[in-house]
Amino acid sequence: MATQQSAASPSPMLFFETVNSYQRSAAIKAAIELGLFTAIADGAETAQEIAEKCGASERGTRILCDYLTIKGFLNKHGQSYSLTPDSSLFLNQKSPAYVGGAIEFLLSPMLVEGFNNLTAAVRKGGTAISEEGSVSPENPVWVKFAQAMAPLAAFNAQMMAQLIDRQIGKVNKVLDIAAGHGLFGIEVARLNPDAQIVALDWPDVLEVAKENAQKAGVADRYDTIAGSAFESDFGSGYDIVLLTNFLHHFDPPTNEALLRKVHAVLADGGRAITLEFVPNEDRTTPPVAAAFSLIMLSSTPSGDAYTFAEFEKMFSNAGFSRTELHELPVPFQQVLISEK
Repeated sequence: MATQQSAASPSPMLFFETVNSYQRSAAIKAAIELGLFTAIADGAETAQEIAEKCGASERGTRILCDYLTIKGFLNKHGQSYSLTPDSSLFLNQKSPAYVGGAIEFLLSPMLVEGFNNLTAAVRKGGTAISEEGSVSPENPVWVKFAQAMAPLAAFNAQMMAQLIDRQIGKVNKVLDIAAGHGLFGIEVARLNPDAQIVALDWPDVLEVAKENAQKAGVADRYDTIAGSAFESDFGSGYDIVLLTNFLHHFDPPTNEALLRKVHAVLADGGRAITLEFVPNEDRTTPPVAAAFSLIMLSSTPSGDAYTFAEFEKMFSNAGFSRTELHELPVPFQQVLISEK
């Protein structure tokens, strides 16, 4: 009985862990900037050996490595450190699955500033860092996004292209709105040798997408439209239109206006393919998708993480006949397929 009472006793630990969580961000950022995980992957084991490879002090390296061990990024045996399976795959710069570069976007000053001003954002009901936040025209943060987030997006891009292939079959003309790094359209092109991709984004962002298309060997089938998704002429006759991680930046009326444009440029039988964070109706589960709303509150004037019912209504109001929800192997994002 005493154990049960103890387990149920109130504790301030959640408060302290939450208040101090900035320390975890700072520690992983420092480790990535130092190349610490790569140094260990290359054979350095002790604090002295790791420090020498990283150009750091032995004392500082030992303290940082111990902290990373506590937080689950490293293993420690005696005085030697080793990588966990996750760190070996995702944080070693020589790994093909390296994602450490994502800190350039995820910890960018603009996003961090939004959370530093969260009290004001809650009072206002939208970002307090500027009038338009991250959705201001040609915001340079989206170049950082395109450059830094591609490794994290690669798996989802492959899975979504395979889902399109299973659900729709071959496609010939594709519009990729807010293409960013371009990987979603590029993966569709790789599965469809006859497909022509048209990527839309700000001019500087499109340079990143075009470089990725060149690397993927689809540059001859990769065209671009530079400008705003709300103002640009899309052309017409598309089999599919990709809307990946875009609609959450705006309120429903703004999204519906865009979706009416999308509906108009789709060929008969065409579909809009949307990748999004979709929380359940309770808006607290699943945790990653539901918590995404707070990011939108801090960084945009009116963005949100929308439920399936809300997306379904937006697409219906824009003229789409049916919207289906599909799971991806990565659990915190889902794909919506909306039929014209």
